[in-house]
Amino acid sequence: MDEHIDEALKQVRYKVMTDSSDLEAIYRLRYTCYRAQRSIAENESERMTDPFDETANCVHVAVLMNGEVLAALRLHLVSKLSHVSPTLEVFPEVLDRVENEETVLDPTRFVISPKVRGSRVPLHFFALRIPFLAAMFYDIDWALAPVRSEHTAFYRRYLGYKPELEARVYPGLKKPVQLLIANFREQRDAVLARTPVFGPVSEFPNANIAFPKLSGVYAPSQKRRFKVA
Repeated sequence: MDEHIDEALKQVRYKVMTDSSDLEAIYRLRYTCYRAQRSIAENESERMTDPFDETANCVHVAVLMNGEVLAALRLHLVSKLSHVSPTLEVFPEVLDRVENEETVLDPTRFVISPKVRGSRVPLHFFALRIPFLAAMFYDIDWALAPVRSEHTAFYRRYLGYKPELEARVYPGLKKPVQLLIANFREQRDAVLARTPVFGPVSEFPNANIAFPKLSGVYAPSQKRRFKVA
């Protein structure tokens, strides 16, 4: 592994956020980031949240350094037990996959604090470990990426995503998003071969994520399971 990434991994910690104070920190970071890009309108509360933040199949994960939330992302786990997902509201065509009892991971609200943009800490890689590790843990078939067009090249190069549907208006955002999708079972090993940092890193326990099982809310795929490294 690159020595720079190696050193940076020693400084970060991942946390599944459930307490109201933790979630408040995420909502305020979202607002700061989306306002900086002029993607949302101003509001007096200086918070960015919506009803999807409180659904049973939603998991919030943050990346912390020195106790401060510097990046965050929310995940919706879609299976035959729950079809709730912000991206599926915009791109309902993806539901056909769930009806075949396959599973879908919908990562949204990916934010990185402006404080660390341009720094030597590669937080974009560390934050994108969240959906990749979640896809491994929850045994996901399909991973979604609802992103703006200028971000598609990164997802295609590093994570094996492919364009699925053209850009559409996304609720609450001023700029449209395009849908990329990855067959996680097919892409997993190739991604780890190119960029091992996306996977589990046993030598840095703080880089692991204690995902909740979501029993009764999420049903794992019935396809062949991966052995988690």
